[in-house]
Amino acid sequence: MVNKLVIQNLRHRPVRTLLGILAIGVEVTMVLTLIGVTNGTLSENKRQKNGVGADIWVRPPGATAIGMSNAGMKYKMIEYFEKQPHIAAATGSISQPLGTSLDSVQGIEVEKFAKLSGSFCCVEGKVFQAPDDIVIDTRWAEQKKAKVGDSMVALNRTWRISGIVETGKLGRLFLPLNLLQDLTGNPDKVSQIYLKVDDKANIKAAVAHLKNDPLLQGYSILDTEELLSQLTVDNFPMIKPFIGVVIGISVIVGFLVVFLSMYMAVLERTREIGILKSMGATPWFILSILLRETAMLAILGSVLGIGLSYVSRSAVTLYGGTFLVQEIAYDWWMKATVISLVGALLGTLYPAWKAVRQDALEALAYD
Repeated sequence: MVNKLVIQNLRHRPVRTLLGILAIGVEVTMVLTLIGVTNGTLSENKRQKNGVGADIWVRPPGATAIGMSNAGMKYKMIEYFEKQPHIAAATGSISQPLGTSLDSVQGIEVEKFAKLSGSFCCVEGKVFQAPDDIVIDTRWAEQKKAKVGDSMVALNRTWRISGIVETGKLGRLFLPLNLLQDLTGNPDKVSQIYLKVDDKANIKAAVAHLKNDPLLQGYSILDTEELLSQLTVDNFPMIKPFIGVVIGISVIVGFLVVFLSMYMAVLERTREIGILKSMGATPWFILSILLRETAMLAILGSVLGIGLSYVSRSAVTLYGGTFLVQEIAYDWWMKATVISLVGALLGTLYPAWKAVRQDALEALAYD
């Protein structure tokens, strides 16, 4: 009986109900989109690093797990690493950011890189056939609507796309290592070095040996498993507070929307509340009606927000550039619903208190 009354109350004011559901849906979408982009971008970065096929990563002092390090190592260090125990292959790369974009161009030695990754073959076209050739990955091609033979501008130069490789191979754009070194004014230097060991069982021993080398003190020397384990939200101090701020704003939005909606609803239903009280309705009965209406708005809004997160993922894919990747945050569906529900219930406290305290005779005389 009570649930039917709640549904009829919401249906009686369709515009206000729909706006409330939409506002809560946007609140939930904000949370799910932020979490999805954070997790998706970190997961894609893991995939790219894992796609290199290296067992050990060597980076210059001060380099971070996800950041772009400068070309702080001499190329000749690759020859030094090749002579170390258990090291079967070594190669390096250089990274150059694309202006204001979060993407970067990777300079690689194709043959050496292929020994680590297993292959570096194009799904379309071929690798570096001319001095002005550039190779892109499938994600870049899809997002930019690019194909083999097209021209593109990067690093203040015009390039011809000679090939497209599968995504997950270190980066999105590739140039020959020596060419990118010259373009960036870093001859005979690399940003990171990748090592392949002779046997997976020797990875820990190889890492320990390199870390004890006096010539390598201060360098970041990590096996791939350890490197990938660092790519979590907890290891990026600025991300967690930002997520907290967005969630806080979402709760405030939910609070204000429901507060205004329920406050106006209580004012409009003053006579209705008076009639219920005159018929013997208890304060808890009236309170339960308002709380159930709020809960229904929050749940319907959360369902809408979950659906809208798929829309936001499509928008990020189309317009968010090639660096940002959004996942569907399934594990946050319930959390986002609880967040919206808490904000909505907080917003209905004062209107509910006002409704419960209304005098029945005054409410019946209300015009």
